[in-house]
Amino acid sequence: MSESLKKIISGGQTGADRGALDAAISREFPHGGAVPAGRKSESGPLPLSYIMEELASEDYPDRTEKNVRDAHATLILSHGDLSGGSALTEKIADRLVKPCLHVDFNILDMTQAVTRVSSWLDMHRIKVLNVAGPRASSDSRIYELSRTLIISLLKQQ
Repeated sequence: MSESLKKIISGGQTGADRGALDAAISREFPHGGAVPAGRKSESGPLPLSYIMEELASEDYPDRTEKNVRDAHATLILSHGDLSGGSALTEKIADRLVKPCLHVDFNILDMTQAVTRVSSWLDMHRIKVLNVAGPRASSDSRIYELSRTLIISLLKQQ
């Protein structure tokens, strides 16, 4: 992968979002993103150790739209079809005409996912990547997959 990626952002929710942020932090890579007022997440307020922009709104859709808008592209990770906030994220990316890639770990293994995402990042010359996907409560495996995928991508930098 070229050295085009400069920052990982997400909404700070448990699961895919937090996995991506933790991957960036572990590699000392710039991270951020918008979070709802009160740094709201399903596990309670997002710790201050995450460098995030707290919005005035408590609404998750407002946070989602800001992160899609602020990023050059959005990567959505899942096991299976998108639903809930992940489906909304894809819809917002489509409306804003922003590149969006859905990686379904029911179809791709980690090696295939890394190859596909790396090619996509290069093709679109993405500098700021928004990472989204289900919460930990709806997919207990997505945090670790998100973290592993992003670390693998950042190692290519």
